Amino acid sequence: MALRGLGLALGGTALAGGLGASGAAAQTRRGPTTYVLVHGTHSAGAFWMPIARELTLLGHRVVMVDQPRHGTEAFVPESYQRQDLKAMAVEPSPLRGLGLDDYEARITGVVRRAARIGPVVLVGHSLGGVSVSRVGNAVPHLLHHICYMAAFCPSRALPTADASTAAPENAHAVSPVELIVGDLEQLGVLRLNFRTGDSRELALLKEMICADYPDAGFRRILAGMQTDEPTTAYAGRAVGRADSWGRIPRTYLRFGKDRTIATALQDRMVAEADALTPDNRFRVRNFPEASHVGPLDPAAVTKALDALAA
Repeated sequence: MALRGLGLALGGTALAGGLGASGAAAQTRRGPTTYVLVHGTHSAGAFWMPIARELTLLGHRVVMVDQPRHGTEAFVPESYQRQDLKAMAVEPSPLRGLGLDDYEARITGVVRRAARIGPVVLVGHSLGGVSVSRVGNAVPHLLHHICYMAAFCPSRALPTADASTAAPENAHAVSPVELIVGDLEQLGVLRLNFRTGDSRELALLKEMICADYPDAGFRRILAGMQTDEPTTAYAGRAVGRADSWGRIPRTYLRFGKDRTIATALQDRMVAEADALTPDNRFRVRNFPEASHVGPLDPAAVTKALDALAA
């Protein structure tokens, strides 16, 4: 596969080799650093391609993970293909019932395999932050560094993505509630129509995701989005524990013009994490002009991530 030759891989089973090494050996073996990149809501591993390409050219190994039923495993509703919104409101989804246990298992499996080769840097964007926290609790000894890129970092006060979104610090974020297709409880997923031609809906999506991007760039992002995200992923508890997650060096990439996870909420999550482990605080890198998906030019974010391998 051509991507493997470049050091890139997509999906939850992308890494091969090194099956004989133990978890303990991963703590001391100094092979190449592997970046395990976790996408956010309604997205896929391919979201990371511009950053992954640059990290690979800097000499790192990179795995862009697809969460279950995302990306290469994506479910595309037949009604979505036809743009039949009435049928789309009721078409069942195989993502119903998927939760953070499934997401954690996918990422932890990749981390275990990567750690047999060398150090692992785990990075989550947006909803991917809940997976980072869960994996940090599960296998802290296998992680060289964890990084949240404009991502949820739940705390005791805000233990889930749902609770974080509802926090007063996120009051000025843009919500997709009016764009939801179908009944959340009936479908068990948050379903959005990214192929909409409605100018008002498109304007709201652009403001939420990437207000600073040209329209052509915004459309490319929409083309990579998928309709469904299970409601259980938003509701699942993902609080980092001081004795496990709290021992791992961590960085937060703070996006100053994020309209999905407001900057004030990002600041609160960082502060609450630091209060839990005052001797191991977040290193915060500020990107004051970045919207939720990050800068159009990936160079600055790539440079920040590259530094985490040290």
